[in-house]
Amino acid sequence: MVFSGKFIKNTLTALIAVFPLLSVANPSEEPQQEHTATEAHAAEGAHAEAHEPADKKTKIKAFIDHHLQDSHYFTFFSDEETGKHYGFALPVILIDNGLKIFSASEFGHGEEIVEKDGQHYAMYHDKIYKTDAEGTLNFDEHHHPTNEKALDFSITKNVMTMLLTAVIMFLLFVGLAKSYKRGPIPTGMGRLLEPLIIFIRDEVALPNIGEKKYRKFMGYLLTVFFFILILNLFGLTPLGINVTGNIAITACLALITYFITQFSANKDYWKHIFWMPDVPVLMKIALIPIEILGTLTKPFALMIRLYANISAGHIVVMSLIGLIFVFKNWIAGPSFFGLTLFISVIEILVAFLQAFVFTMLSALFIGMAVQEHHHEEDHDAHTEEEPIII
Repeated sequence: MVFSGKFIKNTLTALIAVFPLLSVANPSEEPQQEHTATEAHAAEGAHAEAHEPADKKTKIKAFIDHHLQDSHYFTFFSDEETGKHYGFALPVILIDNGLKIFSASEFGHGEEIVEKDGQHYAMYHDKIYKTDAEGTLNFDEHHHPTNEKALDFSITKNVMTMLLTAVIMFLLFVGLAKSYKRGPIPTGMGRLLEPLIIFIRDEVALPNIGEKKYRKFMGYLLTVFFFILILNLFGLTPLGINVTGNIAITACLALITYFITQFSANKDYWKHIFWMPDVPVLMKIALIPIEILGTLTKPFALMIRLYANISAGHIVVMSLIGLIFVFKNWIAGPSFFGLTLFISVIEILVAFLQAFVFTMLSALFIGMAVQEHHHEEDHDAHTEEEPIII
């Protein structure tokens, strides 16, 4: 792919507007095999204290794992010595013989058992399980709780971040629309948004979908681009947010692209899948399952690409920070801090690049589904206009 001068200019404009921040996560404890939620958390604390010098690498791994996971608490920072967490709890919404809504603070970060309408619930590693009054949890051989779960529609940290992103996008685009009423040149944040919107139109939608049909899909392409971009940038802040590094989120985004592609496809698209033209009959039959599988591999590639790249970036940054505490010397500290800062700057480019790649591939898949094919007509026209002269 050749990047035009307009692409480079728009990318530099966006990069200048954002300053990198290092990712910081909340501390996490190691899982211990106990029979009650409160005993499990108490055992985790005792185990961490007893093995802190020898098990530092394990603690760092648990720290990174916690950063990558979702949570019912929005914790800004924690005091590991006192066990205090500074932040706020999020709403818990359960459907279990009725609707149950309460604050996650009632769990006391997993230390307390919550009773609602005669049902008892325990939180273990940010998952809510049904239990008894004593908080009994049953574990399998891999130390995974086997207790039944209620249907959980809680407002977790990832959900809250997506809602906040939606509000930010709404305010930005409404402000941009209002600025055009005052004149042809946008003002405020509109000056940053306009180059990005023009870039998506001219470099993504038009080349891949075509001039006749691109406007129909511009709304989705702009939405998915800015949605992923803002979430990626949130992931670079010290708030410990990892939304686009959650495979459930990337799977939903990929499925939306898949459904838009399939429901917008024309008859030529389906003809090339189920009865490919200009191919022998036996080959057509053999190609049908391959073509059907190809329609499924495209959203799978979208899902894995975004999830893997964002998660890998977070793991690398957190690992470099962890190495400072592993080596604990005057050489490792400045060295790994400088490398972490450098990787964080690279992560800004990755945040823009992954939003662009997801949007570009979505436009490409949609364009493949809506483009018109004129094999026979083109062949006949070519034969009539340019006769073969012997």
